[in-house]
Amino acid sequence: MNKSQIRKKMLKIRKKNSSKNLKINFNELMKILKLSKISNKSIGGYYPYNYEVDAIDILKKFEKKKYQISLPKIKKNFKMDFFNWSTIDPLSINEYGIPEPISKKIVHPSIILVPLVAFDKNLNRVGYGGGFYDRFIKKTKKRRKIVTIGLAYSFQRIDNVPTNKNDIKLDFIITNKKIK
Repeated sequence: MNKSQIRKKMLKIRKKNSSKNLKINFNELMKILKLSKISNKSIGGYYPYNYEVDAIDILKKFEKKKYQISLPKIKKNFKMDFFNWSTIDPLSINEYGIPEPISKKIVHPSIILVPLVAFDKNLNRVGYGGGFYDRFIKKTKKRRKIVTIGLAYSFQRIDNVPTNKNDIKLDFIITNKKIK
């Protein structure tokens, strides 16, 4: 199957399973961060869209632990940056129907929570096909150390994600069942 076929199939499966109230174990996320030895307490999350893992609950917990929270904003040419956000701040809706921060303050998070449609055991992911996260991660990793953590449901794992030179592997993927 190509990425487009995988995406179509997995989005149907994810929608069907969305009512099961599956959660990511926050303590497992904290273990990853301890192992990664990241001292900068700045995290880039995402606003859940189209039945993605709910990152807002996770971001609220990080905020209580005094992490700086940020969310991405889409820019021209399929690029994005992260902007300061608090879980009590209002959001605006972008052209894709995804909520974004109103803030104009760009943040350079050291930890990025990455949404995904499907993944494999080699930490490859299928996203929505725009390449926003791949471009952002590639550009950022050239300048400094960041940790990328995909958030997924265990049923989103497939045997093999077809990849090309533009695809960036994640550092970790955590599901409602375990860490990869």
